[in-house]
Amino acid sequence: MKKINIVKKNEDYNRIIKTGKAYRYKDYVAYIENTNDNIYHFGLSVGKKIGNAVTRNKYKRRIKNILDKITFKNNFNCIIIVKKGILTKTFHEMEEDIKQLVKCMNIIKEDIDEEKDI
Repeated sequence: MKKINIVKKNEDYNRIIKTGKAYRYKDYVAYIENTNDNIYHFGLSVGKKIGNAVTRNKYKRRIKNILDKITFKNNFNCIIIVKKGILTKTFHEMEEDIKQLVKCMNIIKEDIDEEKDI
């Protein structure tokens, strides 16, 4: 994930969580806020209940890797909060869950090639 696509400020996290629409899927809670920017931003929150700093950073790296593989629409900010149940998941299970979560939020850019096949 590029630096330009990361939410960095604490007040941005608080604003998005307070005013954004919430989506829950298994071990994840996501808050999404529509913006007028021509870019999207993601923020990740992994609490101390997950483990020490090494463990939390490992899960953040995995989630960023999964999000990098997906092509998103623009004009939104999203915060993903990870719950403790993530510790029992494999990378493949995490990937399927996150893909399902972003599909529910309707932020994936549709491919033009898929529309031509119909």
